[in-house]
Amino acid sequence: MIKVAIMGFGTIGSGVYEVLETNKEILARRTGEGLEVKYILDLREFPGSSAEHKIVHDFDRILRDEEIQIVVETMGGLDPAYTFVKACLEAGKHVATSNKALVAAYGTELLGIARKKNVNFLFEASVGGGIPIIRPLYRCLMGEKIEEITGILNGTTNFILTKMDREGMSFERALKEAQALGYAERNPEADVEGHDACRKIAILTAMATGKEVNYEEIPTEGITKITDIDFRYASALGMSIKLIGSSRMEGGKVHAWVAPMMVGRDHPLYAVSDVYNGIVVKGNMVGTTMFYGSGVGKLPTASAVVADLVEAAMHMDSNIPIGWSEEKLSITPMSEGVCRYFVRVSGSYEDRKDMVQAVFGKSRVAELNGLLEFGFLTGEMKESGFMENLEVLKVELTAEYQEVLQVIRVCR
Repeated sequence: MIKVAIMGFGTIGSGVYEVLETNKEILARRTGEGLEVKYILDLREFPGSSAEHKIVHDFDRILRDEEIQIVVETMGGLDPAYTFVKACLEAGKHVATSNKALVAAYGTELLGIARKKNVNFLFEASVGGGIPIIRPLYRCLMGEKIEEITGILNGTTNFILTKMDREGMSFERALKEAQALGYAERNPEADVEGHDACRKIAILTAMATGKEVNYEEIPTEGITKITDIDFRYASALGMSIKLIGSSRMEGGKVHAWVAPMMVGRDHPLYAVSDVYNGIVVKGNMVGTTMFYGSGVGKLPTASAVVADLVEAAMHMDSNIPIGWSEEKLSITPMSEGVCRYFVRVSGSYEDRKDMVQAVFGKSRVAELNGLLEFGFLTGEMKESGFMENLEVLKVELTAEYQEVLQVIRVCR
């Protein structure tokens, strides 16, 4: 029997324990030995729980026990997760984590320690909840040159945007509902400002390129400025709005970003709604593939962690060649990216038509009844050129006491 320790007995940690107990016989057949939780590290007690006698409060008990061969980290955050995980790897223990902040910040170092110690640092659950995506990148698509990864990577923001789209809710009201249902934290900044999705696209980009990605270099915008009116325009144009994380590897450059984007009905991510995630991966040979499933939730995420436990159990004496090297990847500035743009402008289109066409050329226009404003879609252009044109338009509008109300990129 392979002895396991779980660090953190919150939503995901307790889910891992539940999966291990419920699927005990299946896991025994697949690992050949079975997986047994010996310790659960947490500050709290859990009287009456089936796990209460496994609770420990001292990390050193896990670290020093040679019976513990695999450690699960589901504490979240960086401190003390980083210290504990690093110590476990250096002690020759395999580690599986759901902690995207840890992987994004220290993945390069921890993968290096795992290789040196001939153990494994596994992190399937750090991206996409229960969606298999990390393993397909290093197994199923290992013969591919990955050209693009684009996805809806955060279930909380997708739930909020779905409510705004389908029910006309304001951002504030949709956020409160997400919090009431437990999808959003009391402090939702990491989700709604795009930081969570940024870390995830950084991990996926590193997996695709084999190089270290600094998530702090990825341009990131959240959804707090998206309004119900924006969704009315999107509907009129046959689109919706999603928070998109994307990286494109083309022409020897890597473009990566996180931003709210308009998504057309013909795009595979258009139908991804509620708390679900969808990730589109394009390879040079296989073409377009899509991974879809629950992006949040106790058991879906726990299932991904347990899959890593099985992977580790099947490679107890060897390091699986996954991850990336210490070579740093340079992210191309957002200004060099090419995109279409949706622009909202106050005032009447008939009065501003010549001005808009003079700056952006002929554009697709949308107007909403009862609003003295209009929106238009530009053609594809480099972001630097778009921003220059936008400044020209702003100057022209200011002279007439009008203004640009919103700018949203369009997913291609």
